[in-house]
Amino acid sequence: MVDPGFSPASPPPPPARVHLDAGGNARLHPLARQGLEQALTEGWAEPHRLHSESRRAAALLWGAREAVAGAVGAKTEEVHFAPSHVAALHAAVRAVALGRRRAGTTIVTSAVERAAVLDAARFVTARAGADARHDVVGVDGTGMVDADAFAAALTAPGVAVAALQHSNGEVGTIQPVRAVHAAARAAGVPLVVDAGAALGHAVVPEDWDVLTGDSADWGGPSGVGVLVVRRGVRFTADWPEDADSWFPGGVSVPSAFAAAVALQACADDLAAQDSRRRALVDLVRTRVPQLVPDVEMVGDPSNRLPHVVTFSCLFVDGEALVSELDRAGIAVGSGSACTSSALEPSHVLAAMGVLTHGNVRIGIDRTTTREDVERFLAVLPTAVATVRGMLGVGSL
Repeated sequence: MVDPGFSPASPPPPPARVHLDAGGNARLHPLARQGLEQALTEGWAEPHRLHSESRRAAALLWGAREAVAGAVGAKTEEVHFAPSHVAALHAAVRAVALGRRRAGTTIVTSAVERAAVLDAARFVTARAGADARHDVVGVDGTGMVDADAFAAALTAPGVAVAALQHSNGEVGTIQPVRAVHAAARAAGVPLVVDAGAALGHAVVPEDWDVLTGDSADWGGPSGVGVLVVRRGVRFTADWPEDADSWFPGGVSVPSAFAAAVALQACADDLAAQDSRRRALVDLVRTRVPQLVPDVEMVGDPSNRLPHVVTFSCLFVDGEALVSELDRAGIAVGSGSACTSSALEPSHVLAAMGVLTHGNVRIGIDRTTTREDVERFLAVLPTAVATVRGMLGVGSL
């Protein structure tokens, strides 16, 4: 007879999910959340009007610009908030190229720039006519551009603008921006530096003429990009005139304020976060080749961002591997951070000449623990074996 007071033990709850795809969209920083709540209370009004509520909103927006300027080494009036990082990149390439159309119609970029930069360059040169060119400078197997080749491209006649990322958010490699900026300055060409993967994670030198950043990448709200244009850089807007000259309609004041708060907070503990995250990345780079056969670790092993690590597995479909890890409670990225939904091989990996399939990209944020990484490493070998088995190559 069953005891009426008996109840079977409840099954244990499933383990908490592990999120290792923070590149481009990290969890909101706790101080950013506080700043957002404060600004929603004090800065909700339209900042361009004359009453007290609007003046408070305008003061918060100016304070946010001032904080970003201090973090990147710029003047407050040089800082502009965009509705997205992509919008900031598009605006930078379009406006500077148009402003310098008398100098020429050639745009120089590296082969591993973010898709938004490459798309903007193609858009501008297609519109400029048959003589316009988009010169693409290649990279080596680590994803690093050849600084001498880039400098040589800048000396060609008719270069309007050049773009080189500070670092690659997909593989982590840091670019020789200082050398390239010196060459660009000697050639009289403004250099657009995409620091979307670096701000809040690494020290970004002041060797640039135009700088962009992504709030969501450093733990600020999504829907906020940063564009910083040095005084003296010639540009012409190719969109209708507005009170916000760069981004008509402006951005959310509370979001911009929270983005600035998060960036300041990241700068305050940059050194501690750097050492902690590098240790986790080194753990992945060391253990994955030991645990999984036929793996290629991607990106420069030392001259790299502290929070990004990428590898590719032979005989594995990247989408299937991401799905298999997701079923095991692990969220990772694959392919290009900015085009991963397109199911196309990463243009970054292709430019590097490395394996483009079976790619796993890990982005670590401030909440990631060693236990999270250890759990990923415990699950990965089975996930890879399962996918290889589904493809009929498990015994290879």
